[in-house]
Amino acid sequence: MLSRVANSIYWMCRYIERAENVARFISVNLNLLLDMPSVGGKQWEPLVMITGDQEFFDDKYKEHSKEAVINFLTFDRLYLNSIVSCLAMARENARSIREIISSEMWEHLNTFYLEMADSRHHPMAFQDPHKFFRIIQMRSHLFTGLLDSTMSHGEAWNFARMGMMLERADKTSRILDVKYFMLLPQVDLVNTPVDNIQWTAVLKSASAFEMFRKEHHLITPRQVASFLIFDRHFPRSIRHCVNKAQVSLERIMNGSANSGARGNAAEKQLGRLAADMEYTDIDDVIKEGMHEYLDRLQTRINQIDGAIGTTFFNIKHLFEHSSGQQ
Repeated sequence: MLSRVANSIYWMCRYIERAENVARFISVNLNLLLDMPSVGGKQWEPLVMITGDQEFFDDKYKEHSKEAVINFLTFDRLYLNSIVSCLAMARENARSIREIISSEMWEHLNTFYLEMADSRHHPMAFQDPHKFFRIIQMRSHLFTGLLDSTMSHGEAWNFARMGMMLERADKTSRILDVKYFMLLPQVDLVNTPVDNIQWTAVLKSASAFEMFRKEHHLITPRQVASFLIFDRHFPRSIRHCVNKAQVSLERIMNGSANSGARGNAAEKQLGRLAADMEYTDIDDVIKEGMHEYLDRLQTRINQIDGAIGTTFFNIKHLFEHSSGQQ
């Protein structure tokens, strides 16, 4: 496969997954505000801080109000990680490989972008945000379904799947990080009903609440973190995503065109991360520190992305979560 084609399909799916997860970040706050309306505007600043683009936000907006943060993360075309920017870049990547993807995938993604770009739909994000961001998540799910059901599961599909899984692993870690490091600054509220409400919101924002409750009766920080990081079977857990990305990479490497590239940096780094997660548990994470562990995990995922770019796309870069189109 041409490196240009592989690069485009990989990033097309990363951007779709990123747009969905920005909607999930916002949903964390919306769910919290339903149960804790008294916290008000204090809940919106962490969403900007966790992106790492606080300075960019401060240059354009005066305060971390609900309206300002939603506009920044959703509609700001100058911000490369806003939902509309992600969809625009996903669409451009898809346009360049229309002969590779199915017509259903292209038509859905094109419509998805055009509707988000239409300013007539923007008021809904502020008037009924729960419905608006839910629609974005459902549109992303539909795209994933079309990818799986209308595209042959060959080399191109595995590049798409690998990009999607790495992006999802990174963003699940950030959903956890928002809660663990920023949303509960008062130590005296840990393990109180307020804390439980916030962890429930985190589970719901990762679409994990029902699956978590099937395995655990009580919602505790330890069990929630363990579930979202290490659960083998939940499709949004970090471990599951890393394992699936590794499977896709192995299938790509087993292809005839890539059989001579075994043992490359991408394969080594992804394999090491999968092995480390296999032999790490929540006790090890707590001992190191949740934020420190998640921050190191995000760095390793970024390095894997850089190795994939160098190995398969002839691109020498280190992906940063705030970077633009590759």
